[in-house]
Amino acid sequence: MTPAGRDAPAGTAGQARRLLARRGGWIETAPGGYALRVGRDRRTRILLAVDERVFRELAEEPGLKTRPGGGWVARPGATRTVTAPEAGRPGVIEGVRALAEGDGRITTRRANLGQSAIAWLARRTDANGRAWLAPAEIAAADRLARDAEAALRGPSLTMRWDALPRSGAGGGLSGRDGPGAAALAAARRVETALAACGPARGIVEAICIRASALQAAERDLGLGRRRGKALLKTGLAALAAQYRIG
Repeated sequence: MTPAGRDAPAGTAGQARRLLARRGGWIETAPGGYALRVGRDRRTRILLAVDERVFRELAEEPGLKTRPGGGWVARPGATRTVTAPEAGRPGVIEGVRALAEGDGRITTRRANLGQSAIAWLARRTDANGRAWLAPAEIAAADRLARDAEAALRGPSLTMRWDALPRSGAGGGLSGRDGPGAAALAAARRVETALAACGPARGIVEAICIRASALQAAERDLGLGRRRGKALLKTGLAALAAQYRIG
């Protein structure tokens, strides 16, 4: 690689930082990458388009925080609480979020501080300009994600939804109440919902719960691009039917 080639990304990142430092500067996901604007809303023109690599650099320096209305703004002078997003996961910023537990305690948990994978997909359109995800599919994905988050608040729970202890004799939810029981109940709802997705279970879990981007989920599951997309749509439709949404 030539010296000019090495300098180009740094120059783009520097320009992006300067735009973010301006009053009203913000960045959001866009087809093929991210768009920087300076202004109150999306009616202002895009001043700079950047790729995932530059976005990760911005997450490192100056750091990003979520913006009301979508996207992110710079965090000047703040202690960095996020790390650069993993390649192939657009809109994902790993960080720490405070959660209110069922007994009133406030705890912290690692979370995506950026836009969810489903929110990003919900903004995609097909060749005819129609929304790629139906409202019922978006709502079902959101419900699954919320149940999963509630489940993971409980003690000793992991993403092994099918390996949960059974209710009844010997433990489980029988005759019990409190945060642990609520988490187990949520985890069982997650398992029931994922089971209803059939062959699409893996990609639905990857995107709705693990916040993987579609391309990353397809790669991890060994699916072709068209196959993964079709399977996700099938799974979300099954999820909506399971939840009786739409």
